Amino acid sequence: MDRRKGLKVRSDSGIEIDFMYRGRRCRETLKLEPTKPNLQHAARMREAILHEIAIGTFNYGKHFPNSALAKTLSGRSIQTVNQALDAFLQAAQKRCAPSTLRDYKSAVEYHLKPAFGDRLLVDLSTAEIKAWIGGLAISSKRINNVLVPLRGVLDDAFGDGVIERNPAARIKNLPHHTDEPDPLSPQEVILLLQACELQVRNLFQFAIWTGMRTSELIALEWGDIDWNKSIVRVRRASVRKQIKIPKTLTGERDVKLLSGALEALERQKQFSFLQSGRIFLNPRTKNPWETDAQIRRTAWQPAIRKSGIKDRNPYQTRHTFASLCLTGGENIAWVARQLGHKDIAMTLKRYARYMDGVIDSGGDKLTQLLTHSCHNNAASA
Repeated sequence: MDRRKGLKVRSDSGIEIDFMYRGRRCRETLKLEPTKPNLQHAARMREAILHEIAIGTFNYGKHFPNSALAKTLSGRSIQTVNQALDAFLQAAQKRCAPSTLRDYKSAVEYHLKPAFGDRLLVDLSTAEIKAWIGGLAISSKRINNVLVPLRGVLDDAFGDGVIERNPAARIKNLPHHTDEPDPLSPQEVILLLQACELQVRNLFQFAIWTGMRTSELIALEWGDIDWNKSIVRVRRASVRKQIKIPKTLTGERDVKLLSGALEALERQKQFSFLQSGRIFLNPRTKNPWETDAQIRRTAWQPAIRKSGIKDRNPYQTRHTFASLCLTGGENIAWVARQLGHKDIAMTLKRYARYMDGVIDSGGDKLTQLLTHSCHNNAASA
């Protein structure tokens, strides 16, 4: 053994490094002549390894990629977070929509790899992940989204027996604030539509009278309209310029076309019925709208400023439809179906406060029915 602790000259072309890792003595030979500079290099390497082991960042495969002992000792546990994330993204390409894949890649490249990439999966701890979350300067919603690929990687590793426990299992999603609906009043609807140029008015009038999402409006085609039944078949949405089908069966739905929606379509025919598959066009480019941001910037905000009403985002057209329907006493199950909600519980959670007037008048219809019935019976007696 060389006088330097943990080093041993094995031959004229080999220096052995000796260290303890996970309760086992490990010996790895460097193919270096035992010269003084090489021995100093080996000593520094051993010190670095001991330091990495102490702080939990040691990657056996990185230091000794061809080591049989590393494979025997750890098996698949020498897999790094980097490697696992790459495998996750490769699998996601086959099963995820382009927009979802783009979100995953962003989370992996900008957050997960810089934080954990060189770490071994087996060394990742719950405390470490929590500390990292605490230091992120992004919204709670974004943090939850960033955690999705990491959870996927760790779930797979646990299921495959690569790790004995899942360090993310007890980490809950952070609560995040969801913007409350801020619907337009009937008077504000009038002011907004009066401030719009014709094609933009058609778009927003149709949105307010159907409650469809902005992404669904962008992807809407004339072939989706059933004029005989006065319905529109919602079958696709535009997300980041990519056309995709709804995630749920309720998202794919038939929406009843009320009079205001039909009126907007009739006016829009002159602009796009014979020119494009898409119904709503950007009047500046005469091409279909591409993104909700484009609509907000070039159509919605100018109309808001001109009308003088409170500034909101275009998604409030959907909230306006829902709130006015419920305030007016429309059947909540029908409203939920129009909106594409999976059940009425979702609609209630979002819009219950707009039903106060309906609740206050509760019993009126029953009273009318029973009173009418009793009067009829009395008259026939």
